Amino acid sequence: METKQKPIIGIVSPCYNEALVLPETAAQLNEIILDLVERNIISEMSFAVFVDDGSKDTTWCCIEELATKLIHVKGLKLAGNVGHQKALLAGLLTFKEEADALISIDADLQDDVRVIEEMILKFISGTDVIYGVRKERVTDTFFKRNTALLFYKLMKLMKVNVVHNHADYRLCSNRVLKALAEFGEVNLFLRGIIPSIGFKSEVVYYDRLERFAGESKYPFRKMAAFAWNGVTSFSNYPLKLVTIIGFAVFFACLIMTGYAVFAIHTGDVVPGWLSTVLPMYFLGGVQLFCFGIIGEYIGKIYSEVKQRPRYFIDKRVD
Repeated sequence: METKQKPIIGIVSPCYNEALVLPETAAQLNEIILDLVERNIISEMSFAVFVDDGSKDTTWCCIEELATKLIHVKGLKLAGNVGHQKALLAGLLTFKEEADALISIDADLQDDVRVIEEMILKFISGTDVIYGVRKERVTDTFFKRNTALLFYKLMKLMKVNVVHNHADYRLCSNRVLKALAEFGEVNLFLRGIIPSIGFKSEVVYYDRLERFAGESKYPFRKMAAFAWNGVTSFSNYPLKLVTIIGFAVFFACLIMTGYAVFAIHTGDVVPGWLSTVLPMYFLGGVQLFCFGIIGEYIGKIYSEVKQRPRYFIDKRVD
């Protein structure tokens, strides 16, 4: 997408209980916008918007105050807590008609804001999607680094198209955002949806920084749920896995039958124990596992067919 005049760029940042870090985040983003405007790279109508995802602290009060002090800062308050992905979607869809491109970034300042200029330059040159990709994970703990590696391997195994070491730090052009608006699903996994749209894409690499203040809003439990949502939203491979398990159980039963016959003739086992107890526990466990996978997909179908709104906007401040 070629832009003949200075583009209007919006930066969207979802927030949940981020009152401690917001003043610094807003100051840095506002400063970047002012610098790019002064150098005639982007339009003076560019902005940064913070989306309050039903925070329980003073996040919204902080956003309102920042919007009055900083010329390029705006705010959007959701009626309740809907989760990171839906809050991000709310910001993207609400402001998609007010900018030529929107950049999504978390409010914790772990994503290096200095590569925003590189993203914008690639967009001006004709790229529709620019992904922010981490160079390495040296700042992560051993546990987080390896669970992240497991996450991407799982995505690849399940045939889910995601960009390795990319979270939600990206630039999307207006036409990508319009295509995104066509997706009506409730179970959102933007890391999978955006690559599936198509359009020309590139990556910029950056070093992940330490969180400026506050605590992570994604403990292991939420990260595991997020990964599972990504798999079941974009792949039917787990259902195929049920069939594979069925074949595996069939062959295992054949082997156990052979062993049971051998054990009976050698007298190494109590008659009836091996052929009754072991298959019962084994097959029971497999059935519960398979029912769980099928139930997960049925649950997603249930939430999708209701077609409930994904979010409600309470307030907006410009």
